[in-house]
Amino acid sequence: MADETVSATTIIYAPAEVIFAVLSDPAKHAAIDGTGWVREPLDSKPLTTAGQVFRMAMYHPSRPDGNYQMANRVQVFDPPRAISWEPGQDTGDGNPRFGGWIWRYDLTPAGPSETEITLSYDWSAVPDFLRQRIGFPPFPPDHLGNSLAHLAEMVRVIPS
Repeated sequence: MADETVSATTIIYAPAEVIFAVLSDPAKHAAIDGTGWVREPLDSKPLTTAGQVFRMAMYHPSRPDGNYQMANRVQVFDPPRAISWEPGQDTGDGNPRFGGWIWRYDLTPAGPSETEITLSYDWSAVPDFLRQRIGFPPFPPDHLGNSLAHLAEMVRVIPS
């Protein structure tokens, strides 16, 4: 069986609390992502608890008009150590269907104003019919490292 998780790890020069605050604000997700797929939040509330659903406007050229929406359910909310969400889509009845892939950030203090952060993408629970339709992971391997670099630029504290 092939590995069904990709991850990247880096040190960011900012406290874990500062980084976590950015990750829990969906309005910041487009700047972190860097693919152009993630656009703006459709819900203005920050993330505060596991089970919370937040919706994002998205774009991908493979879609008929490019635009679509994702409904993301927070799986882990453990400030400032971990946050994760499972993307899905609304089916029109108000009950999102989740696809089985998860984005997760794990944060570990690495000094007074440094944090080791790991971004993981896990598609082990994606059903076969979706794997055949989408292909996993749906982005190049360096995407996670690029996302962490964008996050680092947003929160960087210049070491003294």
